[in-house]
Amino acid sequence: MTEADRIFERFPDFIREFIYSHSWESLRAVQIAAAKTIFETDRNLLLTSSTASGKTEAAFFPILTELYYNRPSSIGVLYIAPLKSLINDQFLRIDSLLDESGIKVTHWHGDVAASHKKKLLTSPEGILQITPESLEAMLINRSNDIPRLFGDLRYVVIDEIHTLTGSDRGNQIICQLARISRLIGHSPRRIGLSATVGKTEDAAAWLSAGSGRDTDVPLFETEQIRWRLGMEHFFIHGKNEGDEKGEAVAALDAGYEYMYDCVRDKKALVFSNSREETEYVCATLRQIACRRGERDIFLIHHGNLSASLREEAEMKMKDEEVHAVTCATVTMELGIDIGKLERILQNDAPNSVSSFLQRLGRSGRRGQPPEMMMVFREEEPLPNAPLPQLIPWGLIRAIAIVQLYIEERFIEPPFSKNQPMSLLFHQTLSVLAASGELTAARLAERVLGLPPFADISREDYKALIVSMLNSDMIEMTEERGLIVGLAGERLLNSFKFYAVFNDSEDYTVRCESEEIGTITTPPPAGDRFALAGRVWEVTEVDTQRRLVYVKSVEGKMEISWPGEYGEIHTRILERMKQVLSEDTVYPYLKENARHRLEVARRVARATGMTKNSLIHLGGYTWCLFPWLGTRSFRTLRKFLAQNAHRFGISGIEFEGCYYITFRMERGSGEELFAYLSSLVERGGIDPMTLVSPKELPVFEKYDSYIPGELLRYAYATDKLNPRETEQRIRDIYSEYDL
Repeated sequence: MTEADRIFERFPDFIREFIYSHSWESLRAVQIAAAKTIFETDRNLLLTSSTASGKTEAAFFPILTELYYNRPSSIGVLYIAPLKSLINDQFLRIDSLLDESGIKVTHWHGDVAASHKKKLLTSPEGILQITPESLEAMLINRSNDIPRLFGDLRYVVIDEIHTLTGSDRGNQIICQLARISRLIGHSPRRIGLSATVGKTEDAAAWLSAGSGRDTDVPLFETEQIRWRLGMEHFFIHGKNEGDEKGEAVAALDAGYEYMYDCVRDKKALVFSNSREETEYVCATLRQIACRRGERDIFLIHHGNLSASLREEAEMKMKDEEVHAVTCATVTMELGIDIGKLERILQNDAPNSVSSFLQRLGRSGRRGQPPEMMMVFREEEPLPNAPLPQLIPWGLIRAIAIVQLYIEERFIEPPFSKNQPMSLLFHQTLSVLAASGELTAARLAERVLGLPPFADISREDYKALIVSMLNSDMIEMTEERGLIVGLAGERLLNSFKFYAVFNDSEDYTVRCESEEIGTITTPPPAGDRFALAGRVWEVTEVDTQRRLVYVKSVEGKMEISWPGEYGEIHTRILERMKQVLSEDTVYPYLKENARHRLEVARRVARATGMTKNSLIHLGGYTWCLFPWLGTRSFRTLRKFLAQNAHRFGISGIEFEGCYYITFRMERGSGEELFAYLSSLVERGGIDPMTLVSPKELPVFEKYDSYIPGELLRYAYATDKLNPRETEQRIRDIYSEYDL
């Protein structure tokens, strides 16, 4: 009997029937590996394999086997996912698997009816699928009930962990699991799932934090790449003009027309890198359909839309009888099974290798290779445009991302965070709200004992507590105990407190009885804005209730939300430099994109920008191409500014991580980097000296409540990378010896 057969024999009948009904001829390697760890060890498990490889079933088959033969006396499995839509999808998948088992599954998030939640609270059992925010609410508001709800918790399954490792939201989950373990007296086993984990040892260490268990990471044979991939480029000739209402008038745009034809009569997803771009692309595709007299099959999906509109898009994409195209952000990037997609269309370059793989993996299920077309649009640069504007950075980045994975199987490792001050503030309030009065020593023990705060000193935590006392976030009782203060109560009384990611005080948009979504800043009555791929005219603004009433009108407009794009890894920038340096003809480039790359390479060769990082643009103007990722680029920029006075440097400007331009009135490029290199060799870069004493670097949700000195230390520790920057300065200086 083979190993696969032995494992199959351990599964109860309902799982075997599920396997038979899906016509699986044998268990997959990921399913065998997962079952071996879960059945034969007491270790945690990190499952990393390609999209649609069956990771969810691989984890749940052996877990459900144990639950079926040995029923827990409380909730037995906690499944945590970063998106409501992912929970909804997995709920349906697991629910069908459990039809014959008698094991109940409950999904729990802000869009789930209270009656479903009440059933679980009355009779806690089976599987609970939940978001980190809902779990936080449970820990605060039902702290005394945690032992009854989770007393016999066996497993915690964390999905799509590549979106969580090293982030405040991911570290919030680790805090939550540590707090639950403390309340129930044992640490459940943890299982992490993802298709795109870079540096698995770091992800495994994050998953294990505070659990007291090692983590198994089964390795699988690298699959041969089978993609259908294309990239095409277009120049934007002329801009759309607007009428007096600010609407953009539909005009022929070769790039958008090409995008439309790419998904015409197909079931497809159109990804953009922001909600703003998603809205504009959806509205444009709808306009093209209208102008051509064709059916509007375009849907939209992002986090600011109402639950009903998101669910409509999900259900239509799952319906194999419906031809629909959904314009989406990261909300459709993760593991929602939306059936057989014919194509993925990517508007501009993805931000990371991980994002590229996740998006590509949405297609190609059911035995077909994944298929993606990337389309790039840019203003045609004028002949006298500055050097940096002659390079199609998005196209170059996309090529670099694809080549890194093809050549090296590179995926970005998790960014670490050693001083998560915003989360520390949040968990301090959360622990106090859940526990009631605590002495300062007891509070410090409970909070600093949570794994994400291992590198926080007691002195720094004391400074935070003093600050929270002074701002009335917490207060001291006559018995010298600490409790939540009035200002803290105001924060806790909002459901938005449960989330540790940045959000905004949004207004809900309604058209008659239908909820459309949310916007950050409401226009006055009579003005128009875009949402859900359509244009709305404001009829009334109810400021007190934060409601905007609208009516639908024709047209197309832009909209904006606050937010940032995230970090880019240095390996991507280094590979971009190689793309411009080499003569490789990439087979996935279409005619326009191939020609655009050839022109960019000629520019790079003529200017020497790939051989010399610092280029003199004439007069006092210089341009630096450091080929560094976000943290190191930021460090170099600040180090340059710190030493600007010696060389008369002014007017420092930058674009993403691509280049820095500045005026330099004294000295040469060689003298500049000789000096910077000498500073590096004498004492290195001290990141704390790069942060001004008056600077308040607010990045995370609760940073504005953190004392300035702690915020600056956290910024220097977690947002700068002096070691990589020092090496790049040495490399740039060595270019002058060639």
